[in-house]
Amino acid sequence: MDNDFFGDEELALLRSHGIALFARRVIFDAQPPMTQEQIAAVQAVCAGPLPPELLALWRLTAGGRVDYDLHLRMNGNEESVGWSELFWNGSDSFHDLQGWIGHELEGAKEAAAESDEAWDGKLTLLPIGGLEDCDRIYAVVESGADYGHILAWKHGLPTAWAHEMHEDGMTTVAHDLCAAFEALHLDEDPLDPAGEYFTGQALLEYLDQRHQEHGLTIELMDKLIAFYRRAMIDWQTPLADGTLGQNGPLSRIALRHAVATDDAELVDRLVAADVAVDGPLHGSAIATDLALSHGAHAAAAALVRAGAPVAPDALDYIDNAVSPELVSLLLAHGAQPSPTAIAECVACGAPAAARLIASAYAQTHDDLPTAYASVRDGLLAELESSLIEVREGRLTHYLGLAGLTKRVDHLQSFSL
Repeated sequence: MDNDFFGDEELALLRSHGIALFARRVIFDAQPPMTQEQIAAVQAVCAGPLPPELLALWRLTAGGRVDYDLHLRMNGNEESVGWSELFWNGSDSFHDLQGWIGHELEGAKEAAAESDEAWDGKLTLLPIGGLEDCDRIYAVVESGADYGHILAWKHGLPTAWAHEMHEDGMTTVAHDLCAAFEALHLDEDPLDPAGEYFTGQALLEYLDQRHQEHGLTIELMDKLIAFYRRAMIDWQTPLADGTLGQNGPLSRIALRHAVATDDAELVDRLVAADVAVDGPLHGSAIATDLALSHGAHAAAAALVRAGAPVAPDALDYIDNAVSPELVSLLLAHGAQPSPTAIAECVACGAPAAARLIASAYAQTHDDLPTAYASVRDGLLAELESSLIEVREGRLTHYLGLAGLTKRVDHLQSFSL
């Protein structure tokens, strides 16, 4: 299915550089094919036959890495599922297939013991990939209507993680492995990324290393990147022809792009094209939540003016200096003033916005000084603790040493 792009000689050259193609997707750091004995060992612990598509993959490569986007609805959220690893035997890391099989067998044994149910020692769900220990991809390996389906499982995070899923979730990716691979896509062009960290970065770095250290030619590397970019999602064409609003998944990708690029004009175009702006866009975060947390303030203002909902706690998740004008707009459209919002604005270097929120809070509460002091002290303690760990080299923080220092200074010097 990939021979329309590469000749046999090119495929062999790519394979020599640890690159394999499966279901029109790129696998890199690809392992040798799985032996028949290894396949038989996996089959022995499965309740039904291994799906033919999985056997085809393993006869091509025992596993490796992939670098694509995958968004699925899970527990009512719009979840980004991490599927960067294809498990393989012999790995000494999170890639280890036999390690994950052992983990699943132990879990199934414990579940059977707790429920006093008989268990035949066989798995109905076979772990085949995922991301470390937080996201997992399974193949259904028992006879029945779901046989061969590919499922995604995601670990719930503590409630302190705003807008994340707080309970474990599972949903179907596709009816078979080939369809699941084809569900992997690129939201953005990896050659023109919207941010510092982007999907495709790991593959491009791998290819550069193969070129610099192992002789992968520029011509073949460029051809592989062109093949890889075939997985890019095209939402621009349906936006231009007026049909984008009819496609929910494409609409959400376009809206996330508008937020990532802080593009107020694009927001207006999307709204004019009937793109919905009121549902979960990333986790449980709605569009305005995502824009505010990313510092996309122009996009946030455009969203609010276009009628996008504003969560009552929207101001609690400010993570960049915000203008008083945007705060006023948010307060007028449903955001509630809180001591947390005041402290976050102070820490981010937005004292005028903080005072505006404080004034609004004081209109309905008489505990402003003590409530703010309590939140400030807690946030200050957290930042100072992180600052010490960063200085001692025990922690890597997204704000860095300078950013943490500024936030501490802002909180210590501000007074209501």
